[in-house]
Amino acid sequence: MNLMKLQIIELIDQLHHMTSVAEVLGIKQPTVTFHMKSLEEEFGVRLFEARSGKTFLTEAGAALLHYSVKINALAREARRVAGEFDTLYRGTLLIGASYVPATYLLPSILHAFSREFPGIRMVLSVKPSPVIREMLIRHEIDLGVISSEPFTEPALQAESLITDDLVLICSPKHPLARKTQLTMEEMSKTPFALHGSESSTRRLTERWFGEQGLQLRNTIEVDSLEAIKQLVQLGGHISMMSRMAVHWEELQGLIQVLPIQGEMAPRYIYAVHNKDRHPSVQMESFRSSLLETKNC
Repeated sequence: MNLMKLQIIELIDQLHHMTSVAEVLGIKQPTVTFHMKSLEEEFGVRLFEARSGKTFLTEAGAALLHYSVKINALAREARRVAGEFDTLYRGTLLIGASYVPATYLLPSILHAFSREFPGIRMVLSVKPSPVIREMLIRHEIDLGVISSEPFTEPALQAESLITDDLVLICSPKHPLARKTQLTMEEMSKTPFALHGSESSTRRLTERWFGEQGLQLRNTIEVDSLEAIKQLVQLGGHISMMSRMAVHWEELQGLIQVLPIQGEMAPRYIYAVHNKDRHPSVQMESFRSSLLETKNC
């Protein structure tokens, strides 16, 4: 089986027209048809079907698509790594990061790295931690930097960089700011700003409240960390947030950290990569820059 056949499977799933697939691959439509028939003969099962003038994958074709996407991604990676392996002064580095490290940790590291290696093009994708993990598994990025509780994933290697505990915050003007210890009743009655549903902070927050036997009421869900901080500073809401994310505001007296009962699950910032992904010299050099934060 050649790689073009696997590319055809992926493109048929995306485009549903053999002419469009042929244009993308720079070949003629009869060649696409030939490879499709060859694939079906090779596997001994029908992989494609025509409906309403379009071409779709059968159930067997959809099963093969899963592997085609992975193999095609690995092939692209192999070509890129081979072309960029000989030097640190050119190439591309694909990084994925969750919001907190992308905003409060990576800018200074990216700045220093780009000054040392100006020929390296860096692309940073900012997504929730679970999305970054999936991107790593699918070989869409070289390296991930995420805030997360300890986790295990057979395909991934994670190295902890620094702690990133969650803290309960409010405005210094909030009535709770004068409390030395909050009661469960006070917390459950206070309007709460929740992070978006894909956020690891949201998951840990709900878990902690559940462990305390509390039910969140009067909640507002906001898919923006900065917007949540603004809501809290206005004085009406409290929220759980990364200590790193509110460090500056706490120093400036804009946000106050509240005492809580019980222990929050530990959370760290991790550097993560796919175990099966061959590290380029660019990736290894940037990873070394990240690991230096352990000593800071």
